Amino acid sequence: MDPNWNDNQPIYRQLRDKVVAMILEDVLKDGDALPSVRNVAAEYRLNPLTVLKGYQELVDDDLVEKKRGLGMFVTAGAKTKLLKNERQRFLDQEWPLVVASIDRLGLSLGDLLNKADKKKAKAQAGDKES
Repeated sequence: MDPNWNDNQPIYRQLRDKVVAMILEDVLKDGDALPSVRNVAAEYRLNPLTVLKGYQELVDDDLVEKKRGLGMFVTAGAKTKLLKNERQRFLDQEWPLVVASIDRLGLSLGDLLNKADKKKAKAQAGDKES
């Protein structure tokens, strides 16, 4: 987990978002234990209540479950649920901004696809060198 916090949103929300990113990137998988509240609080010098609030949001979203005496664990299907929600959020909130930028810059679908193809080819060339 990245210990850098910004002033744009509460730390508990940033912590929640970092765990979400870890689930989406398969760092945390179904059934994996989250680091304990105490460990996260100590490692990142946070108030344990702040960590608990971030974790509680994950529980409220049914992405994490509490197991009494054992800790908190990623629920089965959490990544699938997150992908569905994140895709919808992207389409509803971010995509309209991207489309507006594309229009404002006068880019065509061909320009975008060409750039994507070049990026993909470059990435594949890098994979072959490894």
